Amino acid sequence: MRVLDKRTRINRRNFLKSSAASVAAAGAVSGGMVSMAAPPAWAEALSVIKPDAAKTLLVMVRDLYPHDRLGDAYYEKALASMDQAAAKDATLAGQLNQGATELDAAARKLRKTPYAAIPAEADRVAVLKSIEATPFFRKVRGDMVVALYNQPEVWAKLGYEGASAEYGGYIHRGFDDLDWIKDA
Repeated sequence: MRVLDKRTRINRRNFLKSSAASVAAAGAVSGGMVSMAAPPAWAEALSVIKPDAAKTLLVMVRDLYPHDRLGDAYYEKALASMDQAAAKDATLAGQLNQGATELDAAARKLRKTPYAAIPAEADRVAVLKSIEATPFFRKVRGDMVVALYNQPEVWAKLGYEGASAEYGGYIHRGFDDLDWIKDA
């Protein structure tokens, strides 16, 4: 009986051929489908906030409420709720779009680039500190704390189990089961 070795034999030639094909395919796919200049699809779906302003606001909100555990989708959902409120209030819509433009202008003044393009978080925070006294900053900070943290999906990511009043409070629902405190 003849035993066949079915393992793939890799040699330099096969490795280079498959690597070159992979790089070419990835380049073709990304070149045809991804454009850094194009606004993201979620920003196009907003009714009042302009796509460029939405991009700036997303980075701003991530800097105001930074959570590595949360993906952009949670922040985008919070911005969508702000967009819905702005659709009913023309003053708020103008404040958000104008404020994002002014934030970009402040970033250009301090860092020579738009706010969303500043790579270092510390540099973006410095720009935010320069506008923190503005009504725009206060409005975004105040509204986003509710819009972001009022999502049950965010609660799960941050370890919050939700309200307990309807279950009799926290006393009988694990209030004292903090093992890491007992062991200390």
